[in-house]
Amino acid sequence: MRRPALLLLCALNTLLLSSTSLAATPGAASWCAAIGKRLGSVPPAECQSLGLQPAAGLSTRGHALMLRDFPPAAQKLAQRGKAPARATRIMMIGGIHGDELTSASIVFRWLRWLNEGESRQFHWRVIPVANPDGLLANPPQRVNGRGVDLNRNFPTPDWGSDAHAYWAKKTNKDPRRFPGEKAMSEPETQWLREEIERFRPDVVVSVHAPFGILDYDGPAHQPRRFGHLKLNRLGIYPGSLGNYGGVHKNMPVITIELPNATAMPSAREQRAIWDDMLTWIRRNVARKTTS
Repeated sequence: MRRPALLLLCALNTLLLSSTSLAATPGAASWCAAIGKRLGSVPPAECQSLGLQPAAGLSTRGHALMLRDFPPAAQKLAQRGKAPARATRIMMIGGIHGDELTSASIVFRWLRWLNEGESRQFHWRVIPVANPDGLLANPPQRVNGRGVDLNRNFPTPDWGSDAHAYWAKKTNKDPRRFPGEKAMSEPETQWLREEIERFRPDVVVSVHAPFGILDYDGPAHQPRRFGHLKLNRLGIYPGSLGNYGGVHKNMPVITIELPNATAMPSAREQRAIWDDMLTWIRRNVARKTTS
C-alpha cells in the first residue's frame, strides 16, 4: 500500500474508533441520570449520547470519573499524503468546584460543538465534571467527598511550605478551601494529574464561576477577552491548577470564570466565549505546535 493511502487509512481508523465511543458505556446511564437531575441543562439521554468514558478510578464517594477524547479531523491528520502533523492538544475541565454548576453545564454544552468547524482541527480531551462528589452533594459543595478543595491540592513546588500557611492566614481556615493533608491526597487530583501527563496538552482550559472574568497562567501571549469576560489576573495560589500547570509545568492554563454559578450565560455569550477562545488558541498556541 502506498504511503499516502496508508496515512489516510490510519486517520480514518482513528475517527472510526472515536465514533464508536458515542454509544453509552456501562455505568454511563446511572451517572448521566444523576448529573441530569442536578443540571437541568443536561438531559440524561443527551449526556449518554456524548460518549463519555469512565476512568479506571473513582471519586472519594465512588462516583465515576468521566472524560471524552475528540481526535482531530482526518483531513488534518493526513493532508496531501504528508506525514500527519501533531494536532494541538486541548484539555478542557469543568466542575472542579462542585457548587459552580454552570462550570460543568457549559462544558457539556461545548461538548456538542466539538465536531464543528475550527474546533475539528484540534485534539480535545474533555472532563465536564472533575468533582462529581461536590456536584452531586445535597446541597452542592465546593470541596470533594473528603472536604478537600481540589484546586488547592495539586503538587506545586510551594505546597509544602505555603499551602497550610496560606489557608490559615489568608482564608482563616475556611473549610471550603482546605488544601488537604498533603498534596495529591485526593483521587480526583491524582486522576487529573495523570490525565495531564498522559495527554500532554498544549493548553488547559479550566472553567469556574462566579467572578465573571478571565484569568491566565503560562508562557503564551495572554488573552485579553473572551466574550464579555475580560482578563483580570487573580494571582497564584499554592496547589492550584493554574500554579501547577501554568507556572510549574510551563503550560498555558486559561481559567474562564463565568459570572454566575447557577445561571448560564445567554446562548449568544456562550458562543462568543467559545469562538474567542478558539481564535486565541489558533493564534497563540496552534501555530507553535504545528510549525
